[in-house]
Parts: sequence; structure tokens; C-alpha cells
Amino acid sequence: QVRLVESGGGSVQAGGSLRLSCVATGNFYRGSCMGWFRQVPGKEREGVATIYSVGGHTSYADSGKGRFTITLDAAKGTIYLQMNSLKPEDTAMYYCALKFGGPCDPGYQPEYWGQGTQVTVSS
Repeated sequence: QVRLVESGGGSVQAGGSLRLSCVATGNFYRGSCMGWFRQVPGKEREGVATIYSVGGHTSYADSGKGRFTITLDAAKGTIYLQMNSLKPEDTAMYYCALKFGGPCDPGYQPEYWGQGTQVTVSS
């Protein structure tokens, strides 16, 4: 079983930065695709960024390219999403997610989800 717990959300002004964290517990190091999704009320959940636990390959949705960076600290069992140059349209509930194996890109279907952390960007 895998458990994911996010933190780091909050309210910032446009142009600001936030770093989200997700602590993962359980047996997930064997070739896991880990990533961040976000959802706005009334819209479908969308993938933001992914990282594969073996090799560290990353992939980003167009919405975050050049502004967001996903990283994995395997020793801490934690993935991060560094978000810079935030825009009001980045406002959403952000979820950490994981599945075993690939492919690993923002379109993947996770098997496990965290509870979410809210990010609000004001103009």
C-alpha cells in the first residue's frame, strides 16, 4: 500500500513562488511514476508534471513548462514541485499521485492519490 501526503500550498500574488511537497510511504521505489495533478472546481483534473523513480526522467504539461520543476528526493521519499512565476490561472487544488511502472507523462492514470493542497494566486 502507498500513502501520499502533500503540503506547501498557500496564497501568493502573481509572479510569486511556492514549493509543494509530497511524502510517499510504502513500497513504491520499484519503477514508479510520481507526479502532480491539479483541479479547479467544475473542470477535469489535469496532469502538471511527472517524474520516474528510476532514472529521474521528468515530463511537463505545457501549462508549467519553464516555470515548474519536479524533483524527487529518494532518501526522504519525497517529491517536490517548485512553482515559479505563478499566474492566477495556476489557482487550483494540487494533488500528488503515483502509479507503478510506465509510461510516465502528465497524461498517466494514477493508482494512488494524496488528499490535495490548495494553491491560490491573486492578481
